[in-house]
Amino acid sequence: MHGGGLELALVLLLAAVVAVPIFKKFGLGAVLGYLAAGVVLGPHVLGFVQDADRILNAAEIGVVMLLFLIGLELSPSRLMVMRKPVFGGGTVQVLLSASVLGGLLLMYHFHWKSALVVGTALALSSTAVGLQLLSEHKALNSDYGRFGFAILLFQDLIAIPLLAAIPLLGGVKNETLTWQDAAIALGVLAAVIVLGRPVLRRLFAVVARTRMPEVFTATALLVVLGTAWLMTEAGLSASLGAFVAGVLLADSEFRHEIEAQIEPFKGLLLGLFFIAVGMGIDLKRVAAEPEVIAAGVAILLAVKFSILVGLGLAARMSLRNALMLGSVLWLGGEFAFVVFNEAERALLLGRINHDRLVAIVSLSMAITPLLLLALQRVLQLKPAHAAPERAPDETLKEAGAQRPQVMIAGMGRFGQIVARLLTAQRIPYVALEADPDTVEDMRRFGSQLYYGDPTRPDLLRSAGAEHIRVFVMAMDDPDTNLRAVRLVRRLYPDAKILARARNRQHAWKLMDMSAEPFREVFGSSLEASERVLTALGIPAHVAQAHVQRFREHDEQLLKAQHLVYDDEAAVMQTSRDARADLMHLFEADVEEAEVKREGNGE
Repeated sequence: MHGGGLELALVLLLAAVVAVPIFKKFGLGAVLGYLAAGVVLGPHVLGFVQDADRILNAAEIGVVMLLFLIGLELSPSRLMVMRKPVFGGGTVQVLLSASVLGGLLLMYHFHWKSALVVGTALALSSTAVGLQLLSEHKALNSDYGRFGFAILLFQDLIAIPLLAAIPLLGGVKNETLTWQDAAIALGVLAAVIVLGRPVLRRLFAVVARTRMPEVFTATALLVVLGTAWLMTEAGLSASLGAFVAGVLLADSEFRHEIEAQIEPFKGLLLGLFFIAVGMGIDLKRVAAEPEVIAAGVAILLAVKFSILVGLGLAARMSLRNALMLGSVLWLGGEFAFVVFNEAERALLLGRINHDRLVAIVSLSMAITPLLLLALQRVLQLKPAHAAPERAPDETLKEAGAQRPQVMIAGMGRFGQIVARLLTAQRIPYVALEADPDTVEDMRRFGSQLYYGDPTRPDLLRSAGAEHIRVFVMAMDDPDTNLRAVRLVRRLYPDAKILARARNRQHAWKLMDMSAEPFREVFGSSLEASERVLTALGIPAHVAQAHVQRFREHDEQLLKAQHLVYDDEAAVMQTSRDARADLMHLFEADVEEAEVKREGNGE
């Protein structure tokens, strides 16, 4: 392409905007749409882009951000729970896959050193494609989704010794990792884990007090890219560094705000990454040796699929989930491109075999979305072999433990009472507060709440609003309250909204949006009124009955005035009529009480 960066950006964006909706419409998924756009734009078809590697290097930032967001979902405690599938399942998968694939390469006349490096590289799966497919099919929290992520995490960890082994096996001094570099890298990783959490939380607390969203966005990007760069300089995977940073912030009060800021960048750059992978598929090599490339792809998929299905069954998954695990992770990975390049520089791999392997891995990534769809249809056609469904109460109980179904927006005096009651009942909830000082103070007392503005749709989504059944809008400012209610009603029309109301006018506006208003001083005022009556000598049960009668009457009046609240004269008239009706009701109560006393001979 002869134009500059602006024209290149326009072409890439146009390709994504055109290809992805078409592929999504036919149920083929966004990943395949991006890959297809890359193939068309690449040097082997239209030739709009000649240097695909340059775009791939830049687009890897999307993978970095994806791993950061995944890390935000995993607190250190949850990560400790996952240590068995990470180091157990991940180790078995890599060792078995590398052994079988390496043995086949030996039969294909590869040297044992080359077979070891290439076999291990082929054992790794694409983190970007795998997680994107799990996300598209809403399977990240399924049995095979969690186990698959654990395997992918171990594969990122195995990159350290694999890169370190290449120069030693090749006997060539180059710029890849040595064992000494690996020790330094692990030291840097340990330092980030120990120091990162307090430093990052303090940094975001300072930035949040500026109340400038653009500065918070810049800080979030700085943390992600800065941690990735630091790990890269230490010889580690940039994705691993970003994942660690996400884990360190998973328990932070800024978690949902950070996620909302990073998500748009992640989606765009990850799409660019898939386009770049599509550009790298060498169609000339495929056309020149179709049998070799096809056989390589088939063997790679078959070997990894068999091992992954066996691992899934050994982990006591249903056959259906084990098959889905295999179909998500049987492909090659983007890290294999790095290994192949380093192996070629270390004289462990010739140019022809390098190009063949790149084509095999690229095609495995391209066809995996299609094969996954085909497998899903087969499983749907044979429900008898599907996994047995869990009991509804067990499913609801597990979902309730993982996903709060109540959201409290605003943790002032009003919201705190609701939160304390829910906590006492062991009902999980998610709380949002836009004041960083309030967040910091309440966190010191053990309250679980997060910093963020509930009037932003991206923040609501990152906080899991799609799973919320009851929204409690308890912000101090009436205008902010109304904006949040309006947003929730538009995005989640079936949710129940309970909203704090400053006064009757505020309550009427909330009722316009089908929210149930709670006037903030109404209840306490009624309690004080009841105490006044008892202090004047009125029996407690009579005072309580009068207050209850007043509450019911006023709530009916609120609903009646809601129909005419934009007409001031009508509102005033209904108030006068209601006052007279209430006096007549109390007079009737007194007369009825006197009649009862006379009937009892008092």
